[in-house]
Amino acid sequence: MPAAAVPLVTGADVESAAELLRGVVRHTPLEHSRALADRVGGPVWLKCENLQRAGSFKIRGAYTRISRLGDADRARGVVAASAGNHAQGVALAARQLGAGATVFMPESAPLPKVAATRGYGADVRLGGPTLTEALLAATEFAEETGAVLIHPFDHPDVIAGQGTVGLEVLEQCPDAATVVVCTGGGGLVSGIAAAVRARRPDVRVVAVQAAGAAAFPASLAAGRPVRLASMTTMADGIAVAAPGDLTLAHVAGLVDEVRTVSEHDLSRALLFCLERAKLVVEPAGVAAVAAVLADPAAFRPPVVAVVSGGNIDPLLMLKVVQHGMAAAGRYLSLRVRVPDRPGSLAALLAELAGLAANVLSVEHERTTAQLDLGEVEIAVHVETRGPDHAAHVLSALGTAGYAVRAD
Repeated sequence: MPAAAVPLVTGADVESAAELLRGVVRHTPLEHSRALADRVGGPVWLKCENLQRAGSFKIRGAYTRISRLGDADRARGVVAASAGNHAQGVALAARQLGAGATVFMPESAPLPKVAATRGYGADVRLGGPTLTEALLAATEFAEETGAVLIHPFDHPDVIAGQGTVGLEVLEQCPDAATVVVCTGGGGLVSGIAAAVRARRPDVRVVAVQAAGAAAFPASLAAGRPVRLASMTTMADGIAVAAPGDLTLAHVAGLVDEVRTVSEHDLSRALLFCLERAKLVVEPAGVAAVAAVLADPAAFRPPVVAVVSGGNIDPLLMLKVVQHGMAAAGRYLSLRVRVPDRPGSLAALLAELAGLAANVLSVEHERTTAQLDLGEVEIAVHVETRGPDHAAHVLSALGTAGYAVRAD
């Protein structure tokens, strides 16, 4: 069915879902970010769905969908496929509503998300390298057992439930001019756009995808869902190979713009949220913040950036923080040529200490063909206070007579 012919979720549908979810989901806080406001030139607010029950907005759509099943369908149980957040939302919603839940997760799913899904009472089954195989297994399970497949984004009830985030945004920030939304399959941005268009059609709604998993641009151009041949991103929660017919229709009809952010942008934004907003956010959940940081002038204030989830593997967090520090100019990797004689290393380290550059690691290289006889190359990794300090360190070393290059 062409995107334009698909019936869209209405503002009334979202209002109905909000009544259904009253007392079930948290009315998550809207936190002002002075650091982002200084960049944008006006108020910027963070809608903290990372503080939602089960750690993301997904409980909203899952509960709405499952609660509207008939008694017979609910008795047969529900099934879902997810890398993590939808899995937890379905598991928690099913437990709340007394339905059995089976969740298929890819083998690559973060262990904390697997453990949390089991903790909410779901029967978790791991299989296949990606979410595509997990979704296929869930579909086959539904056909074999009669369990109801709870799609992560492409269903009107799911979209209406997710749209309740938009209602809260407008209640908490009545003068919002731009709403920026993390986007994978499009359920959240579709629901928010439906809610916002009904109440405030003047508000600009921007969808943000990871550049390595951006299915919407090609799909919008083609007028139909177009599957990506491959995806590469740390943001597993928005790594969706293709939108659905329903979400594509909503984005085409209701969303003003689709933007993409790089892995560099995502890691920098995650570090920003930790340091400046004191929020634990997963890479997928920080995409909207990443877009604002990457191009502040593109967003008319007041801006609301939806922080969609906080379920991050601690090991991934460690890697992303390190990458984010490098992206923010806080790490500097240098290669310095010095005479191969006693005291050369000590002199270099003393120079760096005088520049207030904190040395993290040091490595000697004597066997490179490019080195002159009697030279040694020292690879040194230092922590700086930011890009300006890093530039000063490089300049000062050059002035001191060192042959230095930054990796």
